[in-house]
This record gives sequence, C-alpha cells and structure tokens, in this order.
Amino acid sequence: MTTFVDALDFLKEHPALIWEKVLEHLELSGAAIGVALLIAIPLGVMLGHLHRGSFLAINAANIGRALPSLALISIGLGFLGVGFVNVMVAMVVLAVPPLMTNAYVAVDQVDADAVEAARGMGMRPLQVLTKVELLLALPLIFAGIRTAVVYVIATGTLAAIAGGGGLGDIIFNQPSYHLSGVIAGSMVIAALAFTAEGIFAVLQRSLTPRGIRGAEGGADVFIAPAVGDTTRGAVAQV
Repeated sequence: MTTFVDALDFLKEHPALIWEKVLEHLELSGAAIGVALLIAIPLGVMLGHLHRGSFLAINAANIGRALPSLALISIGLGFLGVGFVNVMVAMVVLAVPPLMTNAYVAVDQVDADAVEAARGMGMRPLQVLTKVELLLALPLIFAGIRTAVVYVIATGTLAAIAGGGGLGDIIFNQPSYHLSGVIAGSMVIAALAFTAEGIFAVLQRSLTPRGIRGAEGGADVFIAPAVGDTTRGAVAQV
C-alpha cells in the first residue's frame, strides 16, 4: 500500500515530466497505428471482398504475433539506428496482424444474401464494397483497431531501450526515479490503454449503422489458427 501511495505522490510531484513522456508515448503510438492502418485495412478489406488470400491474412497474423517486439527493435538498430523510426517500425509490425486479419474476416463473412441483394439492385462492385460490406463489417474492423491500439500503447514502453522516448524512460530508469516512479509510469500506461479502448469503443458505436447495433453485442476479436492449421479461425466475443 505504501508503494502505491508513493507512486501517487510521484505523479503529483512530477506533472511536467509525466506530461512530457505521455505526449512522447502518444506520438509514437499514434504514428505506428496510423501507418499500420494505411497498410493493413485496405489490404484486408480488399482480400475479404475478393474472398481470397485467407492464407496470407491468417499467417501474417500468426507470424506478426510470434515476432518479439524487443527482437525487432534490436535488429532495427543495425539498419535504422537509435530513435523514433526504429521503434515505430517494430510497433507497426505488432499492429498490422490484428488489423489485417479482422478487416479480412469482417468483409469476407458479410452475409452473402445482403451482397447479392445489393448486386440485384444494380450496385457496382465498388458500391457493394463501400455501401454494404464495409458498413456491415465495421464492428469487427473496429475490434481489430481497438486490439491493435492497446497492444501498441502497452508495448510502447520498449521505446526507451532504443531512444524512442515515452513512459518507458521512467519505467526502465529505476535508479533515477526509484520504485515509485516505475509504478507511477506503469499506472499511466494502464490508464492510457483503458482510455484509448474506451474512446475507440465509443467511436465504434457511433459509426456502426443503427440497424446492426443490437446484433453487435460485445467486441468481436478474430482468433487466427496456428500456422499450418487448416481450420478456419474463430470469432470470440469479449
């Protein structure tokens, strides 16, 4: 209990330091998520629309999850050096699998009858994708985004070992900030992750068409099978 109180005192006594590190952490996390979204969502949506590439989407998820972020940062030191870019690339690799897999599964599993009805109304393929498939796929796509955001924020602490800044500078520097600083930094990381999850949950709710909100239930997360497994993934509600 004393340690927890000391951590709260640390937060009160070092607001400027905490704020500076929070901004650095959010800058790194935002950049990584932004790049990952540009890469993963269009690719996953297109593969799902074409109903092809399940092997690519699922195994990319498995490989991405299997790669340790710390190892990627260490390897990147030889190519990208120390600093922001190296850590951001590792975070992008971490974020792409849940984004691409959920985008693929979300579009691929859209009700075939709804798609056929849209085609029967004379919609072109692009209109079917943008006005039917994407709208129905939004809940699962956003579930992937929420998962990726939490992953990146939580793992962003590793940026400290490669000069990327962020709250990891406090957590990994116990000699300077003592145990109270380590606990305080960890508390702020947890608060950021919960806050981001809540913001994206609200955003998901607001962007989901009203007609499918009732059936949305909890947030769906696609669970990819292991590499080499021929079974289809499962969609779990959390």
